[in-house]
Amino acid sequence: MRIVDGEPVALTEVGYRRARRGGGVEGARLPVGRLRVDRLPAGCDAVLVAGDLQGVAPSPWGGPPVLLGVALADFLTVWAGEGWVPAPERVGVLLAGDLYSAPAADRRGAGGAVRDVWWAFAAAGCSFVLGVAGNHDVVAAGELAEAGARVALLDGDCVVVGGVRFGGVGRIIGDPARPGRRDARTQTGLLDRVLAEDPSVLVLHEGPPGRGAGQVGRAELAARLRLRPPALTVCGHVGWAVPVSAAPGGRVLNVDGRVVLLTT
Repeated sequence: MRIVDGEPVALTEVGYRRARRGGGVEGARLPVGRLRVDRLPAGCDAVLVAGDLQGVAPSPWGGPPVLLGVALADFLTVWAGEGWVPAPERVGVLLAGDLYSAPAADRRGAGGAVRDVWWAFAAAGCSFVLGVAGNHDVVAAGELAEAGARVALLDGDCVVVGGVRFGGVGRIIGDPARPGRRDARTQTGLLDRVLAEDPSVLVLHEGPPGRGAGQVGRAELAARLRLRPPALTVCGHVGWAVPVSAAPGGRVLNVDGRVVLLTT
């Protein structure tokens, strides 16, 4: 799966609430765009990629605000009914982590359970739901097992779906005494294990730096990726104004606070 466009083409936005820097709550817009790739997993007409959905929003079906990722799964069904995205059963999903928000969206950096986001996409009937945990996520592979074989939390392993090999490593490099962090040696060891299986698509929460201004990331990860580069690396954790960067052997797609629909 190689990106063949330069930047996403804007499709729509989803309004939501998030914690404001310095305290309080603010309104925000979640951009939804489209990028073309050279191939998709068999059985898919699109792959929805998203990360850092740290906010709450009302579902299009009504009711009180829910985690932004849960609302996004509901919007996917609505958009499919309107005919401008494929039916959910023809859409795969890649989640790059950090899907939690405090219920009132009034605390930056809050951590908590994100099982509901994963289950929302599975309940929508999506072809597959794969991804990693961010440093603010509380989720375990066992919590997702009942959703079926095509729902998988990746962390140092790979799966093959529709003829495409996906690998993933969650969390970030940091003090292991803090939630969602590992020391650099452990994290790069997990990455090496995944890269040894030659995934076409690699999903990380914290990714490598890009080549453009402001495309920050971890140099330790970039050094590993240069040795066995995937065609596509998906990440988040820190926002890039320009979400795509060239990388050795492929591209990096940063989906911090955004949604990108991959199509052919």
